[in-house]
Amino acid sequence: MIRVMLVDDHAVVRAGLRIILETQHDIRVVGEASTGEECLASVGRLAPDLVVVDLAMGEGMGGIETIQRLRGEWPGIQALVFTTYDTDADIVRAVDAGAIGYVLKDAAPAEIYAAVRAGARGERVLSPPVASRILEQLQRPQLTLTPREAQILELLASGVGNKELSRQLFISEATVKTHLAHVYEKLGVDGRGAAIAVATQRGIIRNQRAQ
Repeated sequence: MIRVMLVDDHAVVRAGLRIILETQHDIRVVGEASTGEECLASVGRLAPDLVVVDLAMGEGMGGIETIQRLRGEWPGIQALVFTTYDTDADIVRAVDAGAIGYVLKDAAPAEIYAAVRAGARGERVLSPPVASRILEQLQRPQLTLTPREAQILELLASGVGNKELSRQLFISEATVKTHLAHVYEKLGVDGRGAAIAVATQRGIIRNQRAQ
């Protein structure tokens, strides 16, 4: 029996996912949490094999930090991302944090069942659109932003200036400018506004206005 914990700040999402998963004889939902903090406080007691976690959970700890701490404190418990976000930056950060898989919320039930089973076995699993995006990166590595470049561009898109960005990332403003120069070259633009627009269009960073 695969023991699963659901972590999402929307009760209706958790309820729907629970209903879908519990139609399967080999999957049991052993607990739910609406925040990363709540997840970490109860995961040791619930002892799931797999935690299905969203990336954006309102105030408090986000999905990436939740996954990092979960994998650090309970390395035997796998984390599967279940989210609407499919940008390069989100995918890379989730995998770097230790997620075993990345599934989009518009996935069919059969895909979700397969992802949960594979993730619980410790096998990497990606939704087809996510896998396609990663394959595209591998085929065009010269056009792919590094995780740091994508992070810097996404922070700039949210309104953070160079000085604040350097403070948050513990790097100098000169280093920020160097990263931006590389970003502009890769995207074929000559300024941050154009870079943000192109990166949003290509799905490299999130559309800040749509959030």
